[in-house]
Amino acid sequence: MPTPPEAAPALPGPDRESDGSELRSLGAILDALDHTARHDSVSVGDVLEEIGVTSFAPILLVPAMILVSPLSGIPGLPTIGAMLMLLISVQKLLGRPHIWLPGWLKRRKVAGWRLAKATTWLRRPAGWIDRRTHRRLPWLVSRPANVLTLATILVICLLIPFLEILPMVTSIFATAIAFYAIALLARDGVFTLLGHIWSGVALFGIWWLVSGGALG
Repeated sequence: MPTPPEAAPALPGPDRESDGSELRSLGAILDALDHTARHDSVSVGDVLEEIGVTSFAPILLVPAMILVSPLSGIPGLPTIGAMLMLLISVQKLLGRPHIWLPGWLKRRKVAGWRLAKATTWLRRPAGWIDRRTHRRLPWLVSRPANVLTLATILVICLLIPFLEILPMVTSIFATAIAFYAIALLARDGVFTLLGHIWSGVALFGIWWLVSGGALG
C-alpha cells in the first residue's frame, strides 16, 4: 500500500506571522513573565528566550507594560526599556525574521520578586483589555498603517530617556506604546487609534509644558 504524502507545513497566515502566534493575549504574556520571575533575577535575555525571538509584538509589549507598572520608578529602567523597544521596532520595520539584541542589553536584569509584583499589578487591566480586543478597523493594522505605528513608537522611544526625570511621564508614553503593541498583537485597529490619540495628547502636553504654558 503506498505511503500517503506528508502534509505540507502550514504557511504563515494572519494568525501566524512573526509575532508569536502562541501569545495572542496579555494574559498569556504575563504567564510567560511569571514563569521567568520564579528565578532570583530575570534578564532581558531570559524574557526573550521565554517568549521567543520571532515574537515581535509580545516582546514589544513586555517593556511597555513594565514601564506602565510601578517598576517604571526604578532609575534607568525607562531608558533601558526605550532602547529595547527602539531596537525591536527598527528590526520589525526592516522586516527581520527574528529579534537581535546586543549582549549588554540582554544581560540587564531585574529582581524576580519585582517582576512578579509587576505582573500581579498588571493582571486586572490586562484581563479587562483581553476581554475587549477583537479584529476591528483592519485598515489601521494593515502593512502601511503599521509602518506609521512603528515610526511613532520610534519617536516616543527617542523621547523617553529625556523625560525620565519627570515623574509618571514615561509611563504615559509607555501606555501609548502598549496600545500600539496590543493592536499589532490582536490585529485590533481600535487600539491603534487609541495609541495615536494618546500619543497626540501626550506630545501636546509636553509641548505645552516646555513652551511655558504651565507657567502662563
